Amino acid sequence: MATRAAKDTTPSPSERQINLLRKRKYDAMHRGGDPDEKQHPKGKLTARERIELLVDPGSFTELDAFAVHRTEAFGMGEKKIPGDGVVTGYGAVDGRDVFIFSHDASVFGGSLGEVFAEKVCKVMDLAVRAGRPCVGINDSGGARIQEGVVSLAGYAEIFYRNVQSSGVVPQISVIAGPCTGGAVYSPAITDFIFMVEHLGYMFITGPEVIRVTTGEKVGFDELGGAEVHNIKSGVAHFLHNSEAEAFSGVRRLLSYLPGSNRERPPSSRPSDDPQRRDGSLQALIPENPHQPYDMKAAIAAIVDQGSFAEVQEHFAQNLVIGFARLDGEVVGIVGNQPRILAGALDINASVKGARFVRFCDAFNIPLVTFVDVPGFLPGTAQEYNGIIRHGAKLLYAYAEATVPKLTVITRKAYGGAYDVMSSKHIGGDFNYAWPTAEIAVMGPEGAVNIVYKRELDKAGKSAKSEAEKEKKIAELRKEKVEEFRERFANPYIAAEKGYVDAVIQPRETRKKIIDALEMLDTKRDKNPPKKHGNIPL
Repeated sequence: MATRAAKDTTPSPSERQINLLRKRKYDAMHRGGDPDEKQHPKGKLTARERIELLVDPGSFTELDAFAVHRTEAFGMGEKKIPGDGVVTGYGAVDGRDVFIFSHDASVFGGSLGEVFAEKVCKVMDLAVRAGRPCVGINDSGGARIQEGVVSLAGYAEIFYRNVQSSGVVPQISVIAGPCTGGAVYSPAITDFIFMVEHLGYMFITGPEVIRVTTGEKVGFDELGGAEVHNIKSGVAHFLHNSEAEAFSGVRRLLSYLPGSNRERPPSSRPSDDPQRRDGSLQALIPENPHQPYDMKAAIAAIVDQGSFAEVQEHFAQNLVIGFARLDGEVVGIVGNQPRILAGALDINASVKGARFVRFCDAFNIPLVTFVDVPGFLPGTAQEYNGIIRHGAKLLYAYAEATVPKLTVITRKAYGGAYDVMSSKHIGGDFNYAWPTAEIAVMGPEGAVNIVYKRELDKAGKSAKSEAEKEKKIAELRKEKVEEFRERFANPYIAAEKGYVDAVIQPRETRKKIIDALEMLDTKRDKNPPKKHGNIPL
């Protein structure tokens, strides 16, 4: 019996090429980026692990995995690592496409060179062409010194694309490691910044450079930590304790945002009765006009249950901003917070509100504004630092916005701050007031001191002693304050003039806003033709 011929085990040419591809892919994923050696001991995830946390499982497609730098200086020709320190590509978040770049700090410290920049620019260009959000995960030491001016040029190319993409596609930055120099300016131009506490840092110059140049000793956290930029500077928008928490936050934020300015924000199946009336709103406003209450309680009772996602929660807390849903539709929320500074507008609150209003307007997100504002915060510190200019930013943003604008005055709406907070006079579509609303040039106490000054002075002249004089003036002032409050500190004069469309019961607010949004669904408004306005920056 003839023996069977031995089977040929030599790989075919195509199999050899496929095996080579597999090896190159493995090298691209592991060379220079071993998590056990470089990232995990620092409590940090790798660039690819971060992407996996963000996108739906198995949805990420990598681009330019084999790209390497082109410089030979300083021995760099011997250190060419596939990917060149950044992982780029696209994936899906809850089934919706996003473009992503993720710095790999295990390769050249995540420093940016020519090829690194080209990879990032390619993804940003694709995001604009496809009309999809772009998420940047940042962990970079800045420009790659070995590549000199080429690195600086690469940063400028990215900055240019950040600006050109602004208002076209949502841009989100996650700061998951120390970022310095040019590595912080790109995130600063993006729409939202997430920071991971004790891992993410942002500063123009690091602690050591500051110590050498100015003699000032400062630590990483104190100089540019997550708390600093979420609480003090307002550079960042979200503060998280871990990378997993941060990426969960990014996923939630994306659920409120359209892919581009060509789309409406994503609707969801309503989870709450549009006719729901919350009785707690009826007693929310205290009888004492000086007593604070929580505007967030009003917001939570009106929007779809559990849908409010606050933005910049820790910065300028006298103004509340965030996204929510009403009958499944996305809206942007802006509200004065009486618990902080009595809800007065200051520099930080004005800038915070203006930027949020402009974002919502750029991406077709209707604005719902809750007003309880006694005015702009007085004081030399505010005046010297430009409250006039900064306050005008919020006014400008509201006046420029063409999306549906709905306003609810819950209590105080005094002076110029009444005008600024999406009043009928700067384009508010539907403006409502609760019966507790006080709409006036100023509060009763201040108004009485001006309007009834002569009567107050006269009351004091007939007194026989200083104590009697003070008593008579105080009694007359109290009487006039009550008279002024009854005559002017109410919503009805404004309603008579059409400045308020309706005075409503607080519990009816949800239904009224949802009905108004449905009415404005087909709103079309356009600003005069121009290259762009000149917002008072």
